[in-house]
Amino acid sequence: MGLSKEIQALKDYRSGDRNVLSVYLNTNPGDPDQLNGGWKIHLKNGLKDIEKSLTASEKDTELKYFKETKKKVMDEIDNNKDDLHKGAVIFASENPPLWSVHYVQVPVKSGFHWEDRPVVEQFEYMYKAYPDAGIILPSFGEVRILDTSMGFVKEDMVYSFDPNLEVWGEEKNMDPTGPHKIGSSKVDLIESRLKENLQRFFKGMGANVEKMKKERGWKEIHVAGETELAIAFAETLREKPASCIYKNLNNSKPHIIINQVLEK
Repeated sequence: MGLSKEIQALKDYRSGDRNVLSVYLNTNPGDPDQLNGGWKIHLKNGLKDIEKSLTASEKDTELKYFKETKKKVMDEIDNNKDDLHKGAVIFASENPPLWSVHYVQVPVKSGFHWEDRPVVEQFEYMYKAYPDAGIILPSFGEVRILDTSMGFVKEDMVYSFDPNLEVWGEEKNMDPTGPHKIGSSKVDLIESRLKENLQRFFKGMGANVEKMKKERGWKEIHVAGETELAIAFAETLREKPASCIYKNLNNSKPHIIINQVLEK
């Protein structure tokens, strides 16, 4: 299920009683408030406040559901404490069953809710700011594609370009006893053929990207590369990309690309 459909399913969910726990947890290691595992304190205190409220109200059934759901959430986060990224968003209920977990690479404001439905407003806002998106990185030798959602890279793909220039093969037939100098016309021919093949490669990849957009539910496409290559690839797309950044990021790690492209 794509994230947009999952959000809609969460919005449509109703339990009939207050037994749905919604957890937004800021675990960003770059946030000063998270030094020395500050998120652990926020998580503990946030859930403790809900439990105290339910205990004081003497709602035993609700308290029972809450404790069961709380344990499940705590276990989930504890099992993934070394790979939390910037934030965690969890929606959980025991009756009817609901379990929706998301570790994201975008800013999260910590919050804890116990209602009859998932509290999805912040999650929906996060998705609008960082929707499912394809980041396309064209270069001379390849096209790298990142499938992203909420700033998290779901898949990192590379398609290599083989120029396969027959002109280069012709050079092997040169007379070994004759001059080996390649004239300017020959260089121009090679460059022309190379550009033609690269343009064909980009055109084919552009069609592939359009197909990916439909199949993967991308709301946006971003292009980043050296100026001439980025412009050439962007022109193969039927719709103008959400952004076109003139910087070669092909050899960068995914989180650097996310930062440069989506958090510009």
